Amino acid sequence: MVRTGQAGTMGTSIFLCLLLTLLTRGSPAACAGDNSSASHSTASTAEKPVLLDNVADAEAFISGAEVAVIGFFQEPNCSEATQFRLTAGRIPEVPFGLSTSRAVLSHYGVEANTLTLFRMVDNQRKDLDMNNNDIDAEKMTRFIRINELRLVTEYTPSTAIGVMQSSFQLHLLLVTDKTSPKYPEQMRRYREAAELFKGKILFILVDINLKSNERTVSFFKLKKSQLPALAIFNGPDEEQDVLTLDEVSVERVQDFCNGFIERMEKGEDEPEEKTPNEEL
Repeated sequence: MVRTGQAGTMGTSIFLCLLLTLLTRGSPAACAGDNSSASHSTASTAEKPVLLDNVADAEAFISGAEVAVIGFFQEPNCSEATQFRLTAGRIPEVPFGLSTSRAVLSHYGVEANTLTLFRMVDNQRKDLDMNNNDIDAEKMTRFIRINELRLVTEYTPSTAIGVMQSSFQLHLLLVTDKTSPKYPEQMRRYREAAELFKGKILFILVDINLKSNERTVSFFKLKKSQLPALAIFNGPDEEQDVLTLDEVSVERVQDFCNGFIERMEKGEDEPEEKTPNEEL
């Protein structure tokens, strides 16, 4: 049904680092410093973040998006807040909020100027202390790009570090062609399946049109003619499965994930050298 294999004797962090390196065609450390042109396209536009004056507004703001960023400040016109507003202009697709309310800061346990990213996919928050004089819009942008994991996270050099450092043990990759006319429907179904495993599996999209992602195809022993395909791996024991598909469906993704989880729980291993079978 699927190919199952193990990553030899590599430790979990080494295995993930290897995958990260293969996907980015470089070192993970280099990825952290990558800033896409999209993140700079509106660098000169200082968009105004939403003012959050009470806890109810802040909670509603956070719950209304897959990824939300709030700047908590002691003073609204401090230099850190100015850099925060510049950052908001660089990343228009992410909602930004700003609060100087003592009640709001206390509610979120903030005592100093802090940029906090809230994400729905694993219900986690990431804090960046902005009292360091070295923190500017460049570093805020980098911090957000690294940590903005979503229900389905598109794999790019900017999100690579966040993927590797996430708390998820299970990662599912959809390797496909974003220029295909079938892509919108594939993505819709993939996102629908992701809802079923929220908090359990990190769903990742890998676009084969990115030159760096060509290595992913070879890493999982896939051919372009076999795409779209699903690839899943479990960090703690380095187990991985691959399944090629004629089409992406919620049921097929769900069955693939559940089957993998069940096998992991039973501790059953399948032969490593099996080639992926085509879905009939």
